[in-house]
Amino acid sequence: MKFRESSAVIDVPEGVTIEVKARQITVKGPRGELKRDMRHQGMEMELVGNNKLKLTKWCAKKAEISTIQTFGTHIKNMIKGVTQGFRYKMRFVYAHFPINVGVEKQGTLLEIRNFLGEKRVRRVTTRADTIASLSKGVKDELVLEGNDIQAVAQTAADINRSTKVLDKDLRKFLDGIFVSERGAIPIPE
Repeated sequence: MKFRESSAVIDVPEGVTIEVKARQITVKGPRGELKRDMRHQGMEMELVGNNKLKLTKWCAKKAEISTIQTFGTHIKNMIKGVTQGFRYKMRFVYAHFPINVGVEKQGTLLEIRNFLGEKRVRRVTTRADTIASLSKGVKDELVLEGNDIQAVAQTAADINRSTKVLDKDLRKFLDGIFVSERGAIPIPE
């Protein structure tokens, strides 16, 4: 069964501007600018007034209508990214050999040393605008911050994947770098 029209409205907070041109969205805010291409799915996107964005899908099935909510969530994450930003915290877990992590090139390159006592140095570059830093107050903690949630999350996944234990019993070798906390950066009051 097809539905004639389905739509959703997204509120745009003050201090944030959205530009839509041929389903390419640009969100500008106090922390910077994010762009996203959403041309892969047919959908109308129009600005209603100064502070609302309307997403409309015509003559669509239920599976296609679900993309309205998906696109709306992507846009809300972009708005949250340019106003607050996103932070992922990762902890180093090791049983015997302490993992040493060095942050190089102003937080865009990580060098992981002594993982399971290996001599090999693992290098992970951060994605897009993500900046990595070692936590000052907590031992063995890495903090990733950035505006684009996908770039921050993918950087965390790259770091986790670089310390995956291979060819050993995973019940015994639990070492690695794992995400311990994630979310938006809290606004100071």
